[in-house]
Formats: sequence, structure tokens, C-alpha cells
Amino acid sequence: MIILDGKKTSEKILSIVKSRVAELDITPHLVVILVGDNEASKIYVKNKKLAAEKVGIKSTIIELPSDIKEQALLDRIVKLNEDDNVTGILVQLPLPEHIDKNKVIQTISPKKDVDGFTPENVGKLAIGIEPYFYPATPQGIMMLLDEYGIEVEGKDAVVIGRSNIVGKPMAQMLLRRNATVTTCHSYSQDLEDKIKTADIVVSAVGKKIVRCKMIRNNSVVVDVGIFKLPNGKLTGDVDFDVVSPSCGFISPVPGGVGPMTIASLMFNASKVYR
Repeated sequence: MIILDGKKTSEKILSIVKSRVAELDITPHLVVILVGDNEASKIYVKNKKLAAEKVGIKSTIIELPSDIKEQALLDRIVKLNEDDNVTGILVQLPLPEHIDKNKVIQTISPKKDVDGFTPENVGKLAIGIEPYFYPATPQGIMMLLDEYGIEVEGKDAVVIGRSNIVGKPMAQMLLRRNATVTTCHSYSQDLEDKIKTADIVVSAVGKKIVRCKMIRNNSVVVDVGIFKLPNGKLTGDVDFDVVSPSCGFISPVPGGVGPMTIASLMFNASKVYR
């Protein structure tokens, strides 16, 4: 069993990004919009800013009150779209309930959409055209698989979860690499049987769902889920201690997909479209 070390691999990616940024004739400028006082969001934004500084990307955090009017937020994004000094825009999710996140995402210019969430980028991914940006977490997972020489073509892959952020784009990216993909979700029947046939399992549901008896020997297991147990310990979707002995490769929580998401985001933020 080999651990998919996201922390080590992310450092390698960030080093590549830093060299890439140094060769540009313009310093990329990432603007992150944070609405409200969500503590988890503040931590994520702080980590993104630190990573940007590490690779030479200028970063600006715009903090807005939780009661900001939806139109005021949209107007702010439009101004950033029009600002040639801004090369990347990220609106930290979740947003307050009175703001339609889809309207917000659709307002961001596809050429500055470092999250890869706009309809144009998502649509291009779906129909096989190179998008301006791939969603950070699925792209980070693909980078991690590549780093460990894991072949995707011709393999049977199961993606558990169908979110717009991870599940759906993950399935699309595996398809682009010629895997046979099954997407499972809360309505899927016989989940265990589907997982047993998989060469690659990617789980992104946020609850303990993948157990030892489900896993095919020597399979690749990627755990995207991360949440706290009552004792405060961080864990993921996979019961690591009992599953790992049966795996060929497995990502840990923490230290697996999380660092790769940040590295992948910085990879995106280093792209400049004019």
C-alpha cells in the first residue's frame, strides 16, 4: 500500500508554479471575495493568500458584510472583471442565504474564474473543449494520480458524490482520460457492489462511507471528504485504518487532497488571459 502524499506533491506543484510566475511579464493578481464571518471560510481564504504569496502571486482579500445586497456584490464582481490589473477572481463559498450563488458564479468572467465554476468553463469541460480553468479539487486529484504514475485510461472508476465542485467535474475529467466512470450518490442502489468493481474510487460526500469490505484489492482510493469527529479529530469518507491494507494507493485525511486543492488553485491563478 502506497500513501498518496498530497502535502509532498503540492510542494512540488507550488515550486513549478513559482518558477512559472517568475517568467511572466505580468504579476498575476488574485482577488478573493469573502462575504460574512464564516470561520471556516476565513481559514480557507487565509491559506489561499499564504499560498499565493509563496509562489509570487499578488493576492487581495475583499471582506464584505453578510448583509450586503446581492446586486451590490454582483456590481463589485463586474468591476473586477473590467479591471485589467486583476487576473483571477474567487468568491469564497458558502454565501449568505439571501445571495444566489449561481448568479454570483455566472457574473465572474470565465477568463478570471480560477475556481473553474462558470457555465462556460463547466460547459467546455463537459463537451471536451479545453476550459480556461479546471475546478481546483478534481484537477488536484488528477495531478496527484499523475505524480504517482497511476494509469487512468481503460480503468473502471467510481466517483461517490455529484456536487458541481467535485463530483461532476471529477467524473468528466476521468472520462477525458478514457476511464469508464460510474457516478454514485444518495439515490444509488447497491453502492457496495459498484465500489467492489472499481480500480479507482473517489469519494466526496462528507461522511464515513467507504469501508474495507467494499474495496477491491490493489485499488486506488482517493478521499476528498473532511470533517471533524466528536473528539475533534479530522477524518474523511474512508475508514482509513481498515481500508488501507487492501489498497494499492490511498490518500490520507488530512494531508491528501486538501493540499492538492490549494496547489491546483495556485496553478490556475498563475494563468493570465488578456
